Amino acid sequence: MAASFLTLISALFGWVYTLCWSLSFYPQPILNFRRRSTSGTTIDFPSINVVGFLAYFIYTTAFLYSPDIRRQYAQRNHGHAATVQFNDFAFAGHALVITTITVSQFFLPIWGFEKRGRRDPGARISRGIMGVIVGSFVGVATVAIIVIARHDEDARTGWAWIDVMYATSYVKLFITLVKYMPQVLTNYRNRSTNGWSIAQILLDFIGGVLSILQLGIDSYIEGDWSGITGNPVKLALGNVSIFFDIIFIIQHYCLYNKPKDKELEEGEEDPLLSDSTSEQRTM
Repeated sequence: MAASFLTLISALFGWVYTLCWSLSFYPQPILNFRRRSTSGTTIDFPSINVVGFLAYFIYTTAFLYSPDIRRQYAQRNHGHAATVQFNDFAFAGHALVITTITVSQFFLPIWGFEKRGRRDPGARISRGIMGVIVGSFVGVATVAIIVIARHDEDARTGWAWIDVMYATSYVKLFITLVKYMPQVLTNYRNRSTNGWSIAQILLDFIGGVLSILQLGIDSYIEGDWSGITGNPVKLALGNVSIFFDIIFIIQHYCLYNKPKDKELEEGEEDPLLSDSTSEQRTM
């Protein structure tokens, strides 16, 4: 009875955190559109997010639909099937589309946003983030070249295409470790979170907490805590996201919660305001 209840709770947490994480991608592009500006945000965050979710999309697609990758996984894991589900694939694809749209708001004239100067902080991709992006592609390509060159017959002990997929998963992990820093620093330099949607952070935080709770519940049900300790990538992704979400929450509500920011905060929290009111507040 207890196990059935915990299984239900686990499933509930899974759907709720998937919904929260999916919804967390919308507040920022919507806020940009309403303000007709990307000021206060950096192009680094959505740009590196595109690369991260591209890697995650490739990873989930391969593990879900590639017979070779699934066979190689079973060979290395005592015949067990990969645990990637369709919702993982759908989430990755959805995230890739929305983050790409957000990046386009920085440079495509069709949005009609105010132009930002080249010297405006966050208007151009920083060298550090560009280095991470290029390094990610080089790293995965290097593993692919090794697999092609060695052409090992036994996927259990040699190099195989599943290793290329694992390389893409580590790209996603590394990107999660570094992607938040440019926005944290921008908020610090501006002494403000104006233009940065706190709604996406709150949704991301809720999703992160529920994902870790689900991981713990599932491990408890199985009586095997290696579900946590044996999956450091997933565990690290959740904890790193929560850590930076807390930093953003402190910046928004404690450090830089000044009276002059109230107009924008109200604009973020009340999406039902009329267009005329919104325009007055952003002028």
